[in-house]
Order: sequence, then structure tokens, then C-alpha cells
Amino acid sequence: MSFTLFADARLALARDSLTGLSVGDALGSQFFVPGRQPADLLAGRLPPAPWEWTDDTEMACSVLAELVESGRIDRDRLALAFAERAEPYRGYGPGAVTILRLIRTGTPWPVAAASAFDGQGSCGNGAAMRVAPVGAYFADSTTRAAAQARASAEVTHAHPEGIAGAVAVAVAAALAARGRLDGDRPTAHRLLAGVATALDPATEVHRRVRRAADLLGHPLPRVVGVLGNGARVTAQDTVAFTLWVAATYLEDYPAAIRACVAAGGDVDTTAAIVGGIVAAFAGVGTPGGVPTDWLAAREPLPEWLTS
Repeated sequence: MSFTLFADARLALARDSLTGLSVGDALGSQFFVPGRQPADLLAGRLPPAPWEWTDDTEMACSVLAELVESGRIDRDRLALAFAERAEPYRGYGPGAVTILRLIRTGTPWPVAAASAFDGQGSCGNGAAMRVAPVGAYFADSTTRAAAQARASAEVTHAHPEGIAGAVAVAVAAALAARGRLDGDRPTAHRLLAGVATALDPATEVHRRVRRAADLLGHPLPRVVGVLGNGARVTAQDTVAFTLWVAATYLEDYPAAIRACVAAGGDVDTTAAIVGGIVAAFAGVGTPGGVPTDWLAAREPLPEWLTS
């Protein structure tokens, strides 16, 4: 089905995606607190509110603000927004802190991003964790979703794997949001195949997304053993796993987040990625969408985004 997607509809989809991302991030981060056990969530016991969000949400808010402002990603403006809004206590990794400090003190973002990891650039999962709203915004074009995801990634992630991770998540969110608009839930195989076609086949992210398709229907521990769970904080060991979860639980946001928590690893980031994709399809406060009590427990988003 072809359709015209107007600005208000784009932003509504992107905002739902950001809600799913931020709630997943905030809830996932609770399981780094001593004494919090995944079994509690699996049994329906939620951590006490408020759930504070991390750098995943803070950077995603800047991404959405850029879409609100201009309807596209301006890399110069986004890089400066990332650098100026970063609050280190939100859990930024040392590589991100260094890159953002360089940008904040006047280093051009291409130089700062390329300087990471002895000139290799970052292949971390940071570009993927913040990008789902871009995909939801461009639900009418996976080509545009991929291009804008690449632009959003390049300001901090110069490594091809880091960029591929962002493209993969954005395309998945675009396909999810498109399915919502069409009233046609993409099958898990179709979702993963659509993502794979958008990726550079030379990347490990592409190879693992293809492997994720082969693992559909397998138990979670087996999937984690093959694909990873973000524990290495790279796109390679994060993105394919999150796409497997999102494809499996696209109609059930709580189940998707519970799977991320049960898998362990970089739980706030895996739950943020999965949450952003699944909410693009399932919505907020709807059957299978982001539960209203979970949203109420999440720390409010920054005033600069909501004002």
C-alpha cells in the first residue's frame, strides 16, 4: 500500500517510538541496581518508581528534537546537540565522553568520530540505541530511514559496524511503523529479511541479522549464545539480538522487554532498541503496547524536548 505520510503523523509515530525506547531504557537500567532480579519482572513485580533513563534516552531525545526542528538529520547540528546536552552521570561510555568533549571544545565531528579507538572509529551500540524514532518517522521509505540513520550515526560512530547497527534498527522501526499504518503485522521473517537487504553485506551486523532469521523460534538462551546480548557493547553483539526479540514480540511490548531483561547483558540498551521498534508498531497505552503504568514510572523526559 502506498500513502502520503504527513508531518503530524510522522511525529506521532516517532514520539511513540521514543516512548517505547525511553521506558525500555529506564526499566532495563533498574536491573543494574543491586538487589534487583530479572525474576521479579518475569513474575510481574515492577521496580519502585521513578525509573531514571540513561544516555540512550538523552541522545534519542536530541534525535527527535532534530526531526521536530527540520524533518531531517543535520549532522552538524545533531553533533553539537549531543555534545552540549550530555550529562555524564547518565552512563555515557568513556569513548562517547571523549568524542563529545572534543566536539564541545571545537573539534569538527568528522575528526572527533574518526579519532576513536586509534583511528578505527567506534563500532559500539550507541548509534543503534538512539535511532529507532528516525525509522518510525520515515515509515514510508526504508531508503530514507536508512540514509537518515546513517547520518545520525556518523557524528559519533565512524566504524562501518557502528553505522550498520544504526541502519538496521532504523529500518526495523520503519517496517514496524509501516505495518502499523497498513494494519499488516510484518512476519518475523519478513521483518528480518527487510532489514538484511538494507545492510552492507560485508558487515558482521548483516551476517548476524541473517543468522537471527535462522534462530526464530529457538529458545532465548540459544539465541543469546549465538548472537550475544550487548555485553560487549558493540553493534555486532547487540543489534541482531534486539532485532530477533523485536521480530518475535512485535505485538507484545511487555514480553519484548521481559526478554531483554531475562537475557542479561547491556539490558538498558537492548531494551531501548527493542522498545523503540516494538512501540512503533504496538503504540502506547494500547493492547500489547507500552503499558501506561510503566510510562508513569519512567522519569519525565527533558524539559527542553517537552516544552
